[in-house]
Amino acid sequence: MDEAVFNPLAEQELVLIERAFDDAGMDVEVQPGNVLQIEFDDGSQMIINRHSAAREIWVAARLGGFHFRYDGRQWVGTRDGAELWTCLNRLASAQAGEPVSLVRGDAA
Repeated sequence: MDEAVFNPLAEQELVLIERAFDDAGMDVEVQPGNVLQIEFDDGSQMIINRHSAAREIWVAARLGGFHFRYDGRQWVGTRDGAELWTCLNRLASAQAGEPVSLVRGDAA
């Protein structure tokens, strides 16, 4: 996938992720370069950003670092093939210490 295709796809997904965390009542800040910084009640953070050179979305959480590539339908983990949103829910819940439900909304 070339950068002209990757960038709009990744940007759209980051907007949806930001909205989902915001809708779940989480503290989300967008840093320069469209880096999402989610702060949890205990002061820990999750960082989500796009990595244009690798054509991936990267997630850094308490449980580790995760990379996701678009497979033509969805973003999937390079390590285990897990779908991005399933992983985000698992990581956010683990980091929050309680269930977090992130819902992928529409891109509109």
